Amino acid sequence: QVQLVESGGGLVQAGGSLRLSCAASGRTFTPLAMGWFRQAPGKERDFVAGITGSGGTTDYADAVKGRFTISRDNAKNTVYLQMNSLKPEDTAVYYCAAGVVSRTAARYPYWGQGTQVTVSS
Repeated sequence: QVQLVESGGGLVQAGGSLRLSCAASGRTFTPLAMGWFRQAPGKERDFVAGITGSGGTTDYADAVKGRFTISRDNAKNTVYLQMNSLKPEDTAVYYCAAGVVSRTAARYPYWGQGTQVTVSS
């Protein structure tokens, strides 16, 4: 089992920045790919960014490419999502997930509880 706890969400004005963190505990963290997903009210949970276990490969949804950066510190069992140039349409609950490298939520068996990000215009 892997337990994931997100932090760092909040309210920010458009154009601002936030950094989300996801701390993992339980089984070995390093081999697991990590992903960030988000879900806005009334919408499906969408892929945002993913990173391989080594951190050597990253992937981003087109909507966030160039604005968001995913990274991980395996010594701290933590994955980050740096979000810059935030837009109102980035408003959502952001979830951290652990599993295999994929843009599909079903490929991630472990999920955090989510953290709210609200971007005001």
